[in-house]
Amino acid sequence: MTRRERDPWVVGRVIGDVIDSFRRSINLTVTYDDREVSNGCTLRPSQVVNQPRVDIGGDYLRAFHTLVVVDPDAPSPSDPNLREYLHWLVTDIPATTGARFGQEIVCYESPRPSMGIHRMVFVLFRQLGRQTVYALGSPVAAVYFNCQRESGFGGRRR
Repeated sequence: MTRRERDPWVVGRVIGDVIDSFRRSINLTVTYDDREVSNGCTLRPSQVVNQPRVDIGGDYLRAFHTLVVVDPDAPSPSDPNLREYLHWLVTDIPATTGARFGQEIVCYESPRPSMGIHRMVFVLFRQLGRQTVYALGSPVAAVYFNCQRESGFGGRRR
């Protein structure tokens, strides 16, 4: 098995469905209460009700970033006609800080999947300048988790 076949972004179809292949260049840490999100982990809606803590790395202190959180499986994985449903958008996040230091454009909306397993994808972009939301480079970091309704009915359907 090649490294690419084991890549969680490829296995979870985040690469291809949500973003193109990219090279991670800074750290992105997403934490709900005391649970750090790792690619492909499963979190229930009751665990992600509150806005997570998002910390970013970076080595260039004057850099700014935009965080986009989407559900590519809305309203259901078998019919994702609301693909890329936006759950959170924060811009102007200074490097080496976190989302709480940025400008929240779209307030955090907790995932509430009604059918199937949904991927919640956090993508971090480096801005080409401050307050230039539309001047984004390639992603510099990403992480995702799977979420399904509390009762657990239904799996990923494709």
